[in-house]
Amino acid sequence: MQLIATTAALAAFCDHLSEAEYVTVDTEFMRERTYWPQLCLVQLGGPDDAAAIDTLAPEIELGPLFAVLDNPSVLKVFHAARQDLEIFFNLTGRLPNPIFDTQVAAMVCGFGEQVGYDTLAARMAKARIDKSSRFTDWSRRPLSEKQLHYALADVTHLRVVYEKLRDRLERTHRSAWIAEEMAILRDPATFQVDPEQAWRRLRPRNPNPRTMVVLRELAAWREREAQRVNVPRQRILRDEQILEISAHAPKSVADLSHTRNLGKGFVEGKQGQAVLEVVARALAIPESELPARERAPETLQVPGPVVDLLKVLLRLRCDAMDVAARLVASSEELDRLAAGKRDVNCLHGWRAEIFGNDALRLMAGELALVLRGDRIEAVETTACACQGSGTVG
Repeated sequence: MQLIATTAALAAFCDHLSEAEYVTVDTEFMRERTYWPQLCLVQLGGPDDAAAIDTLAPEIELGPLFAVLDNPSVLKVFHAARQDLEIFFNLTGRLPNPIFDTQVAAMVCGFGEQVGYDTLAARMAKARIDKSSRFTDWSRRPLSEKQLHYALADVTHLRVVYEKLRDRLERTHRSAWIAEEMAILRDPATFQVDPEQAWRRLRPRNPNPRTMVVLRELAAWREREAQRVNVPRQRILRDEQILEISAHAPKSVADLSHTRNLGKGFVEGKQGQAVLEVVARALAIPESELPARERAPETLQVPGPVVDLLKVLLRLRCDAMDVAARLVASSEELDRLAAGKRDVNCLHGWRAEIFGNDALRLMAGELALVLRGDRIEAVETTACACQGSGTVG
């Protein structure tokens, strides 16, 4: 096992990988006590070797690692990449490029929905992953041999998984499908946190415009404060406390102290004063500048039988193509389709080829689902068409 703890050793290892076709990447981090994930270890594997990089070592700078992640000629292979990408984006303001996510590829290749790495490693690399170290404290030093074995297994077996999935995608001409999904993961907007939009994750009951302004300003303050002191946002103020303060708009320390489970130290301290100032600013906004009431969520007239038929067609097509149905169309998309909406992903790109185009034909009466024995078939509704294009048993 190779544990890298100095910049010189990291530079040598990364220089060795600079000519590789791909590298496998994983991270171990902690975020239970912080707002930003604390990167504790990076596992990096080339086609022939792998190393764990101790990102907490006092004598290490991560520049050589970031150079590999930025290298456009080296593919970066992850499994369930979103959290790893978030970490690198927060550290550098950039996203690794290019990337490949084996979890997404496995969904495209018929391994089910959100298949775990241990499952893929067992099925494709014949490897057993010992998960007992998964939730250990990765910030403590020294790391145990057991921890390092676990960490490096996340990139060594990933090589076999990647190569087999890559070959399968090429054989089935689905590489372009993965490219579409990776473009979404490589969009910086996926990982950018805008405090001004933080209020959207809260669910006030029938708020008036004034309450919404207070809520918006309080949620933004909490987000910025949590970022500033690097603690989880719920440790600043819990969601229910923000909703209560927004509804009652306290004007004094005494008013604020009536907030449920809000401690005296908070109420009478700097943060309590900051909350009162935020509320005061929100209350001072002229009526003419208040936002209009947000429209109620769109009420769809969703014909249940149509949704049921779309679900059957989705399974029919996905079973025939050996691809996870959830990746092709969500339940919400099926509802919108049945209600006559067309702003859904399954009507674009490869999803339309598999399902979306036929879904429209089904709703237009050009395609029918028929039961033949114990199997369902999709058939043309024209008299001359008698062959189904897929079946479900």
